[in-house]
Amino acid sequence: MYQVEASKALLKPRLWFRRPEALRVSRNVVMLGMTSMLTDISSEMVATILPIYLVFSLGASPLALGAIDGTYRGAAAVVQVASGFMSDRFRRHKQVAEAGYGFSALGKVALVAAGNSIGGIGAIVAFDRIGKGIRTAPRDALISLSSTRDNLATSFGVHRALDSVGAFLGPLVAFGILLVAPARFDAVFFVSTLFAFLGLAVLVLTVQGKPWRAPREGTPPRFGRAAGLLRDRKFVLLLLAALILSLTSVSDALIYVGLQRKIDFDPAVFPLLYVITAVAFMALAIPIGRLADRIGRVPVLIGGFAMLFFDYAALVSNHLGYVELILCLVALGAFFACSEGVLTAVAGAALPDDLQASGIGILITVVSIGNLVSSLAFGALWVTLGLQQAVIVFAAGLALALLIAAPLLVRSQRSALHG
Repeated sequence: MYQVEASKALLKPRLWFRRPEALRVSRNVVMLGMTSMLTDISSEMVATILPIYLVFSLGASPLALGAIDGTYRGAAAVVQVASGFMSDRFRRHKQVAEAGYGFSALGKVALVAAGNSIGGIGAIVAFDRIGKGIRTAPRDALISLSSTRDNLATSFGVHRALDSVGAFLGPLVAFGILLVAPARFDAVFFVSTLFAFLGLAVLVLTVQGKPWRAPREGTPPRFGRAAGLLRDRKFVLLLLAALILSLTSVSDALIYVGLQRKIDFDPAVFPLLYVITAVAFMALAIPIGRLADRIGRVPVLIGGFAMLFFDYAALVSNHLGYVELILCLVALGAFFACSEGVLTAVAGAALPDDLQASGIGILITVVSIGNLVSSLAFGALWVTLGLQQAVIVFAAGLALALLIAAPLLVRSQRSALHG
């Protein structure tokens, strides 16, 4: 009888993560995290093998890899603003998120038929990322609206921790498949498709579409009001800071390929690099979210981007061993833990409830554009100047970006507090 009652109690949203008190988050946050976990298993299975598939199997150059990786990171920018506005306009955050998850699942199906065409793979990657662009803003809006404003970074930390479990398991599943069936990339794509549809099912069946903080039915926000966010001082300062930082951040895929070139380890173990990073991200996401809610989100965010200097230093080092490699991967996980959820929490705290998805969509679009330019620029510099010189240019750019972005973020947060 006790077990039955306990099981029923666990289904009550207010009891999820009851102890410790600072970790109390809503059931919606947890189930959205489970959706992201399963979807991330699917996505990371593909993302972790794409570099080795493109570079080592199809002979793609670093510039081609940078172009496809930039597409992977930036294609979502095409639809994110429209997705955020539509979900706010019609009060249908869950339904728009479902469309995005479904779009990505269909993209995984197309990967199986892509064959050995680099152009075809690039197009399908763009298709998959458009699905991510559709779903991200309404999903993050659901997380924000399912949380109290003083607990936003913790809620996003819980979500990102569950998401990173997928980032941890995805590479392991891909590695296991390639270990049993070497070079069977089609098998990886097929299993990835199954996880994508499973994540979609969890979203459809378990997530509440109208969280307690959701704006009540009435006059929906007009496009002019959403566009007015671009005249909001605090939000524009946040966008500028996010863009500057994203332009000088080298993607994890390019960092991993650079590390492989430095140490020259077997490409078959390439997916394990993602595993170590994901473990660090998973371990740090919740405590860093709590720390950001306690001491301030801006210092944590700036500190996270500063962690990239460890990876940049490793890529220019002439004596890189396996211990240093692991430290680089842990630093990369710390960067993700300090940046992804915390940046969204900063935006969520500054945005009105009825424009959460629109504002987050604009923010993610700006970051995605910065990521796209960053990947293309780093790939081009790598081809023309060499890996070390490309990293030095980006390290200098990151140092300058931190000096510019920090005061912008502080001013944005002050405006939000007094606005």
